[in-house]
This record gives sequence, structure tokens and C-alpha cells, in this order.
Amino acid sequence: MKIALVGIGKIALDQHVPAIATSPDWELAATVSRKGTVDGVPSFDSMDHMLDARSDVRVVSLCLPPVPRFEAAKTTIEAGRHVMLEKPPGATLSECHTLIGLARQHGVSLFATWHSREAAGVADAQAWLADKTLRKLTITWKEDVRRWHPGQDWIWQPGGMGVFDPGINALSIVTKILPDPIHVSSAVLEVPENCQTPIAAEIDFHHPAGAEVTASFDFLQQGEQIWTIKAETDEGVLILSDGGANLTIDGKDMLRSDAFSLTGEYPRLYAQMARLVESGRIDMDLTPMRLVADAFTLGRRMPVAPFVE
Repeated sequence: MKIALVGIGKIALDQHVPAIATSPDWELAATVSRKGTVDGVPSFDSMDHMLDARSDVRVVSLCLPPVPRFEAAKTTIEAGRHVMLEKPPGATLSECHTLIGLARQHGVSLFATWHSREAAGVADAQAWLADKTLRKLTITWKEDVRRWHPGQDWIWQPGGMGVFDPGINALSIVTKILPDPIHVSSAVLEVPENCQTPIAAEIDFHHPAGAEVTASFDFLQQGEQIWTIKAETDEGVLILSDGGANLTIDGKDMLRSDAFSLTGEYPRLYAQMARLVESGRIDMDLTPMRLVADAFTLGRRMPVAPFVE
């Protein structure tokens, strides 16, 4: 199937383009971007121009920042094309629910992708925790924004989510592997004086069986980058590290890779999108985004030093 990629930035070039290129399901037939291009692929400067010119493109994958994504998705769905959304699927939950309604109305597939759920160790972690009694779960997600998001000023603007842009990856994993639902009970958000979104966050969650569930997010991590989820149960301790790529249970390596990598995550997302289009289904799990919205609603803001890239 022919697919268009919209928003040719770092994540599109690093992950989406290679995933499409190696997929048996897809042909990258067009791009839409104000600046970026992909060699050998026709490029357009607007969604309307692309949709008018390329009736053969059935599917559009949106890699735009969250705020402009809604209008692009709405235009695409109303044109009768299927839509794949980079995480988070929108700037607000209301936007996402509106897109679900539009997709149903126009009979197209819609996919809210959570790439971290496709990390190598996540499925095994979910299976192991399914029948365990959870006592404590700790999320530690700390990375250097200057290294991973250089020049991305939109992250600090309303709708950009700040540290929750990577933090939502952790929440997508936790809401996948835990058999019980959780919700935010309290949060502290550290917001730079010159930004609209947090640069760090500490969160407590309610667990229905009383387990202690916490998260620590930091966008100013120096040295070792940490993407770890530790689950302590009556039957043992599970640790997902490197963003879910590595899995240990009671200190024993169940799955171990040499380094953090997104290899495999995006190809699996595109394979799922192909299945959704073929079956006419919608996959829009908004649970991770709901937890972020809860944190913004309940979170106590603490002003901190201005952020200077």
C-alpha cells in the first residue's frame, strides 16, 4: 500500500523512513513537510496539495508535533484516507475522541501508536506480571533533552508536554504490562521560568490493590540515560531497562541487548497499521495520555531555573 509521511523531522528520518523501507506492506509514495524531504520521494508543502494530487495514497502517517496534528488528521480522515499517529496521538484527549468519531463516520482506520509498547521485553513482562501480586512499581525515566530533542522548542510550549514527551513512553509500557488499572493521585511538576511545560516530574499513582506505584521523570539527566521500570511482587522482582529492550527477573537476564535501540519497534507498528487497514479497524488506546492529563490537572507546579539549550 502507498503511504505518505507528514512531518519530516528527526523521528521520521531515524525511525519511520527505515521502517517503511524494509516493510513488505508499504511503499513511501509522498512526503509533506515545510523543510524536510526524503531522497527519491515526491514532496509536497501542504496536506491539501498532497491529498489532491495523490488519490492513490490510501494511508497517511503523521509525525508532526502534537498541536498541529489534529488539523492534519482531520483533513486526512475527511478525505477518506487512513491515519497513523505518532505518539502522543494529539494535544488533548478531546481532539483524540473527535478523531475517533470522524474515523468511524468516514469508515477509515485510525491508529494511536505507542512505540515503546513494542520494545522487545514488554510482552514477556506483561505475561510474567499477569498472575503476580504487585507490591511496588517504580518508574525512573531520566534523559538529556539537549541530546535527544535538540532544537525542538515546541516541547516547551502548551501542548508540547515537556518531560512527558518521553515520560509518556514509560506510561505506555506500564499501562500495558500491569493487569490492573492505575490513576494519578498526586504529582509535583518542575516548570522552568521561561517554559510552559515541565522539565521534571514526580508522580504517585493509585493502585486498586494498594501497591505503591511512583514515577520520576527528569529531562536534565547527565551521564547515564535511564529508562527503567522495576516491579516488586510477592513472587519476585522484574526490571525492564533501556526503555523495555532488556528484561531481568530476580537478577537473571531474560532478554539482553547490547544497547538501547528502537530497532524493531517501528516495523512492528507499521505491520499493525497494515492489519488495521486490511480489517477496517481502529486502535486508539488513550490510557497513557489520560495519565498525563491527570498529572497536569493534579500536579503542583514548582518554578525552577530557566531552561537554556
